[in-house]
Amino acid sequence: MRTAAHVMFILLFLLVGFFGLGPVLLADGIREERLFTAFVVMVLYMFLLFLYWLILKRLGPK
Repeated sequence: MRTAAHVMFILLFLLVGFFGLGPVLLADGIREERLFTAFVVMVLYMFLLFLYWLILKRLGPK
């Protein structure tokens, strides 16, 4: 079960990185729009990290 959680969160982190950081780095919008997008991506990363920690804690030690 822990392996499935690891694989799921690795995929989620990669998806947020691809679809979140891509527009930040490659967008042709104004700077404020890119900074807001970067902020949202960082909040998503923090939320995913917290959720990952919480799920691994509930699953117990290996």
